[in-house]
Amino acid sequence: MEAVIPAHNEAATVAATVRALAACPHLGRIWVVDDGSTDGTAAAARAAGAEVVRLPRRGGKARALLAGATHTTAPWLLFADADLGGSAGQLARLVDLALAGRGDMLIAAPPRRPGRRGFGAAVGLARWGVERLAGRRLEAPLSGQRVLRRDVLACLDPVPPGWGIEVALTVAALRAGLEVVEVPLAIEHRVTGWHLADLAHRGRQLGHIAWTLAAYARRREAGTPWGVAAR
Repeated sequence: MEAVIPAHNEAATVAATVRALAACPHLGRIWVVDDGSTDGTAAAARAAGAEVVRLPRRGGKARALLAGATHTTAPWLLFADADLGGSAGQLARLVDLALAGRGDMLIAAPPRRPGRRGFGAAVGLARWGVERLAGRRLEAPLSGQRVLRRDVLACLDPVPPGWGIEVALTVAALRAGLEVVEVPLAIEHRVTGWHLADLAHRGRQLGHIAWTLAAYARRREAGTPWGVAAR
């Protein structure tokens, strides 16, 4: 199994994330995709022991993940966000479960934090859309922490814009008849605030999720095969 970490201006956290993943048994190479960063993300990741892929300009999360995946050869992939820090070590549980045959896609569901707000609209839209398109209601439909069979990537048609990647992966896997399992894990993210840049980020995320759901609804209506057989 190999890991792919998309990262844009994550110099402050990416090294700790890489080191925590490097300590996970059964996990091989760790690829950090520097998505057009303007800070020291690539240098920090490389110093921590990761293989680094540098994209010349920012293309978004989906593009970064898929660019990293093209460098891997393992039948299983671990996707992780760059801001997890030491809590990325919790993802060893997903690796163990996947290799034990406990699912085709395993998604880390972080604990709920009372009073924390920010991505309610995005999570709600994603949860509603996945349930409508694939018949499953997920606790963490936007979790970027997941282990999956690499052939799920072949189901991504169309390829979603940046923040639509998790929704697309989940819908594609479920529609292909694969087993998707959520696993509660105590992972930690950087908390997003309420500055103008944060609000713009939320707006882009909502737009990407909406685009992805609409595109995959059209695909379902067209009866296009999803392309991966269940184990």
